[in-house]
Amino acid sequence: MKYFMLRFIVFVGLWSYMIVQYSENIGLSIMSFSLAIGVFFFLSLQQASVYLYILISLIIVGHGIWLTEKLFITIILLLYMMIIASLRLNAKSIKLFIIFNLVLSLLVSMFIAENTIEILVVIVLISFILIVSNHFQTTWKEQRRLYEELLVEYRKLKRFNLLAEQDARVEERNRIARDIHDSVGHRLTALIMKLEMLAIQSENSEYRELKKMAEESLGETRQAVKALQAEESEGIATVVNMIRKLEAENQIVVQFTIQQGVLTVPLSNENNVVLYRVIQEALTNAMRHGQSREVRVVLGKSAIGDVSFEISNAIYKVKPIVFGFGLTNMQKRLEEINGRLDVFQKDDRFYLSGIIPKVN
Repeated sequence: MKYFMLRFIVFVGLWSYMIVQYSENIGLSIMSFSLAIGVFFFLSLQQASVYLYILISLIIVGHGIWLTEKLFITIILLLYMMIIASLRLNAKSIKLFIIFNLVLSLLVSMFIAENTIEILVVIVLISFILIVSNHFQTTWKEQRRLYEELLVEYRKLKRFNLLAEQDARVEERNRIARDIHDSVGHRLTALIMKLEMLAIQSENSEYRELKKMAEESLGETRQAVKALQAEESEGIATVVNMIRKLEAENQIVVQFTIQQGVLTVPLSNENNVVLYRVIQEALTNAMRHGQSREVRVVLGKSAIGDVSFEISNAIYKVKPIVFGFGLTNMQKRLEEINGRLDVFQKDDRFYLSGIIPKVN
């Protein structure tokens, strides 16, 4: 938007100078000026039509021929519109507009008594430069678009590989847990039953002690099996590692702040996983949709002792918030643990904040 305002100020300045210095009818010149400004504002649209540029050129030439004494500023305004168009239009449209403006310039030059050939040569030279410049700019935009598409695919593949690695690790742990449960657990259970029978038959207290040791071993084995079957704890330590990895691989800067008291909040393994996943998804969304390479992550402690989080990134164009797959998944994860998610935009920044409940 700031570039549009700069172009608009130059346009207004040139036209104002033409009215003050060369206008033969101030009233009609101001009306033409107002009409040109009205059309010029439509050029701020993302996909402005080439016909808007042609309309402004017609207004400029019409005003110059019928309402001004000299046409020098008219030629400059036509060149200025060609420069603006070369930055906004595609290759086909800019060629059409430049050819149209060349015809208009030829028409204007017929009303100029002197230096007609020199003016036309300069206009043709500048037109050639603008066409070449537009070609390079179009090529650069296409390359950038392809690069961004490849980058998105690369990130998707990395995430799929990471998920596949995690699934393989979980499957291996579950296999080990089943083996322990089926072999060691079964034999310890059989041993406990045998010791109980021996204790009843012989009335020997040592069998009771051996049975107690076997029961404790069986309990520890069951705890180990549960730990293997549970998903890995992905709390604050793994959040730090994830941020370091993202900064190294994606050229983003994460301002990570841990406020006082956060590390003392007791979180269950499930809540640690949700915290990790929410921050991971928020950072992924910031990289994919944000216009800034800087993200702020703040972990704090709420008034009742829960963990609060806030992830924000700069935005330059405010858009309606749409709950796609990522935000919906985050909200669902937090609702499952009685947490909360807030999504809002404020002061040109996009915010994700919420609460992760502590273990009671």
